[in-house]
Amino acid sequence: MKDKSEISIMLKEAGILFAITLLAGLLLGFVYELTKEPIRIQQEKAINEACMAVLPAANDSTVFTEYQYTVDAQMEREFERMKEDGVTIGKVYEAMNGSQFLGYVVESTSSKGYGGNIVLYVGITTDGTVGGVSILEIKETAGLGMEAPNVLAPQFAGKKVDHFVFTKNGATEENEVDAITSATITTRAVTNAVNGALDFTHTFLKGGEVNE
Repeated sequence: MKDKSEISIMLKEAGILFAITLLAGLLLGFVYELTKEPIRIQQEKAINEACMAVLPAANDSTVFTEYQYTVDAQMEREFERMKEDGVTIGKVYEAMNGSQFLGYVVESTSSKGYGGNIVLYVGITTDGTVGGVSILEIKETAGLGMEAPNVLAPQFAGKKVDHFVFTKNGATEENEVDAITSATITTRAVTNAVNGALDFTHTFLKGGEVNE
């Protein structure tokens, strides 16, 4: 049985530990509150920059607002179909210049990249043209799949098609994309992600058409 001195020491140590834990929690809370707003501002800035990069008509006056869509039975079926290609649709932003609607920016992710997820933004203008593609996250092989932002992304911009395909023999049609040599997996993942954004926009946004 412990004597009173041992119990006193244990209680003292427990009290010190509690005080340290409490102080650490308070400091973390203070730091969080201090940095929350700057972090939010930086995140919004990064989103705006990424959105502006894929809609050529966007400028400093353009406001990007997250579009709240409801997943109904039809959309759920479409999402399940996309998952077969490893594609998921994330956030969607509406782009407005005052009262002028410029189009959408759709976040699309492919889980079937060679190195894992490839996350990109696809800008789609009011007439259904791909304004641009910006790759936000990619972990492919250096010198091969990692060339996607420079080699693949620019090939989608300015094209109005229903669906893209990739080719290893040189693109000759509007809907064809030149594959990265020795990086077929990356090329397929990026192409599928862009197609997913197109399918989602054309099927579910603005009554099936990208128009006001």
